[in-house]
Amino acid sequence: MLSQFLVSRFIKNHENTKDTKVRDSYGYLGGIVGVCVNAVLFAIKLSVGLISDSIAVIADAFNNLSDAASSIITIAGFKLASKPADEEHPFGHGRIEYISALIVSFMVMLVGFQFIKASFDRIVNPSPVTFELIPFILLLVSIAAKIWLSSFNKFIGKSINSDALEASSLDALGDVFTSSCVALSLLVSKWTAFPIDGYIGILVALFILYSGFTLTRDTLSPLLGEAPDAELVESIKSGVLSYEHISGVHDLIIHNYGPGRCMASIHAEIPCDISVVTIHEIIDKAERELSKKLNIFLVIHMDPINTDSKEVNKAREELEGIIKNFPLVKSMHDFRVVGDGEYKNLVFDLVVEHTKGFKHEDEETLKKNINKELKKIHPLYNALITIDRDFTVL
Repeated sequence: MLSQFLVSRFIKNHENTKDTKVRDSYGYLGGIVGVCVNAVLFAIKLSVGLISDSIAVIADAFNNLSDAASSIITIAGFKLASKPADEEHPFGHGRIEYISALIVSFMVMLVGFQFIKASFDRIVNPSPVTFELIPFILLLVSIAAKIWLSSFNKFIGKSINSDALEASSLDALGDVFTSSCVALSLLVSKWTAFPIDGYIGILVALFILYSGFTLTRDTLSPLLGEAPDAELVESIKSGVLSYEHISGVHDLIIHNYGPGRCMASIHAEIPCDISVVTIHEIIDKAERELSKKLNIFLVIHMDPINTDSKEVNKAREELEGIIKNFPLVKSMHDFRVVGDGEYKNLVFDLVVEHTKGFKHEDEETLKKNINKELKKIHPLYNALITIDRDFTVL
């Protein structure tokens, strides 16, 4: 496979994709190949377009030119994103990769707008399109080249988990569709004088605009703070729970500072009667090992809970039974019983499913209803509830 050959030939230690330098090398290779392929395709299609006087072919040619510029920006983005952390940016410059992709998406949309206008002018003022066999064959060759480039970008993107390169793969696959339409319009022009060239040009331009919009949306999402990868969330939770004396986890927050640059914090429930020195060593080990294993910066906060008191355990079980009747409640944590004598305060946090219609007033109603059900069992008990937000899901 050509993609694997290029990777093994030009990237040292290409199997170690977790290494930052190796990841950057993948990005550089993807960008360089993109520049070379798109530059050649631009030259081919521009020649075909000028020979045949086809606005659709010329539009497709400049689409490839914008793709070449996009690849240059991708290379620059990887280069700048790899800069080490400094005083102004203690978590590095990884988000530059997203910003470079955003610039690329704007360039793509600009090309689309320009060729909608040019294609509309061709419909209003049609001119004959000249069909030539050799230019047509060159157009088919360019389609085959784009199919391979899409496959190559997908291979590179999946290898290093790069949204930017995987988006480039989809963009190249879209170019296969647009180039196929252009080739069809060139072929049909051989038998008809209808200005299909202009209409196909508009379709190509609209597809370019859609590609640019999609790239913009996908790039803005991590910059605005999208929900973290579900697999990473599960790996962190299961990883922390695998350590001795840790019985539960909650309040996981993950901050994305660029591909492969994440900081995470999580609360871990531990027995309240364990030695502070002992549990600190366990937590410290978990932070160190999981940070290295998952390629993140992990901070674990300890939440001591009482696991030996019969009264506390019974109250927890009764409360868990009550909470099952409230489907919006996902989980409970930080449970403790406060007070002497018959009057008790049950203090705990609830993680609630925040649907679109769930408001602050609904939180207060939920608290009152849970308290009401609790008092049916224990009239002298009072629930002090804090509503938590799950930051790891959409």
